[in-house]
Amino acid sequence: MNAEQFFNELWQDYITITPQAEQIKQLFAKTDGIVINDHVAFRTFADTPLKLDNLEPLILGMGYERQGSYDFKAKKLRAHSFIHPNPNVPKVFISELLVDQLSESAQAIIGKYTAQIKEQDLDLSVFWSARHWEMPSFEEYQAVMEESEYGAWLLAIGVRVNHFTVSVNHLHTTDCIREVLQRVKDAGFAVNTVGGEVKGTPEALLEQGSTMADRQNYIFAGGEEFEIPTCFYEFAKRYPDAEGVVYQGFVEANADKIFESTNAS
Repeated sequence: MNAEQFFNELWQDYITITPQAEQIKQLFAKTDGIVINDHVAFRTFADTPLKLDNLEPLILGMGYERQGSYDFKAKKLRAHSFIHPNPNVPKVFISELLVDQLSESAQAIIGKYTAQIKEQDLDLSVFWSARHWEMPSFEEYQAVMEESEYGAWLLAIGVRVNHFTVSVNHLHTTDCIREVLQRVKDAGFAVNTVGGEVKGTPEALLEQGSTMADRQNYIFAGGEEFEIPTCFYEFAKRYPDAEGVVYQGFVEANADKIFESTNAS
């Protein structure tokens, strides 16, 4: 599978639980033509057969190289970003939850389900494979949520793309991320306001914003049905450095706030 096929498969899976993304993409496609994707992101559990170190070779196998590594101490996450030599191919960001840093009770809940993950030969389809474990109870979901929204989301949703990202640099009608977010709001979509609607600054060479995640009904263990956050759509504006080279990395402080886009409240 080449990168184009990979991202096509991802998009089709993504919009089944993130219908806002297709609507917003079409909103910009009407005025800007092709909407370019800056990057995608994934979440997973550390110390399992689906850990970051096991997913990385799949991305490298498509011609990517590791671009950077990140630690989100407050959220108990580690992450790698990957970049492709073809600038038209989106970047990839994969993070994992360091479960052993959570409380014993949260570890026990998550461990009950991650123990169900089978050792297997992985291929690129793992990135839209969803849960490799049974659905937790809503009580367990809420208990994990109290410590890690990321962990609760992953427990319910599984391994699926967490967001796609519109490259504001490639829009024709505007290159201002505030104008982009205003247009999204005017269309009736909520945006993430944690740390301000725009995360980052031109001085940091990266500005980002995002919608709040779509919500869908899920049936939890025991037959309980509740509406929970799924995935969101992001927007990124990149700036050139002193040498005129457009920054292609990620900023931890920005990403820390973008994670909040799947908050349940």
